[in-house]
Amino acid sequence: MAYTNIQTRVLMQVLLALAFLSVASAGRVLNGKEQDIVLFQYHNGPLLHGKISINLIWYGQFKSSQKAIIADFITSLISLPQPQVQPSVAMWFKNIDKYYTAIKSKKSSSFQLFLGHQISFQDYPLGKSLKVQQIEQLAAKGDQMNAINVVLTSMDVAVEGFCSSKCGTHGSLRSKTSTVKGKSPRFAYIWVGNSETQCPGQCAWPFHQPIYGPQNPPLVAPNNDVGLDGMVINLASLLAGTITNPFGNGYYQGPADAPLEAASACTGIYGKGAYPGYAGDLLVDLTSGASYNAHGTNGRKYLLPALYDPSTSTCSTLV
Repeated sequence: MAYTNIQTRVLMQVLLALAFLSVASAGRVLNGKEQDIVLFQYHNGPLLHGKISINLIWYGQFKSSQKAIIADFITSLISLPQPQVQPSVAMWFKNIDKYYTAIKSKKSSSFQLFLGHQISFQDYPLGKSLKVQQIEQLAAKGDQMNAINVVLTSMDVAVEGFCSSKCGTHGSLRSKTSTVKGKSPRFAYIWVGNSETQCPGQCAWPFHQPIYGPQNPPLVAPNNDVGLDGMVINLASLLAGTITNPFGNGYYQGPADAPLEAASACTGIYGKGAYPGYAGDLLVDLTSGASYNAHGTNGRKYLLPALYDPSTSTCSTLV
């Protein structure tokens, strides 16, 4: 059964974030219950390791410029921007190594991501209203071994639970095409929806005013696309959770069916000085006025979530 990580922002979690700011902060969960503050724990399961392809599965209508925003983000995880400028997306991603160090894993040095295949379903073959099972069906279209298959749905596609309880999910499925020592291995998947027309206040903050909490002016999106820049934030958060808790028994805190993970434990924090309604002290592009905290390839700028640092028990930011 697929493991699901619920990701969104609501007032309950914003309030919890304030109380937990020095250790971690609350997850992005809609209609969620307040969680007890507990230490981030390792549950003795595997973390992802080896050479992992990230395959992008586009469902619905996306412009080529929008696809490039996501593809460049994936490439930026392992490639330094040229000329080299900091802070970078690769620097953000490097912080995940601390989870491997914490369990003294010998496999972290061989961990490597790369951009794999891109598959497009622009004609909505499953319709414009998808159930969880259909997201899993789409996820299975990618590689089923040593892979993270990322399903991205366009702004006109409704997904079960989208906006009402989540902005995206991650989980794992059994391979139907590969076997290892006579067993079907699991592969990881992520789903993220474009919230631009459905719920940007829930899933694209701080580039849109939130539904709940302080109503500060929204920030300018670094790639001039509120929906896609919001998707990058959610994808980054889910990617961190996928790597450190791929099968539901890795790193997380709280209940297993609604865990706080590497990034969701630090929801709403993007820079130092963050508090509910304020993303933190960020870098600002002098030309566009866009707010960001990481440089990527092809001159990209991104806003990425803070990551929980298991070595210090705090939320770590790039700026």
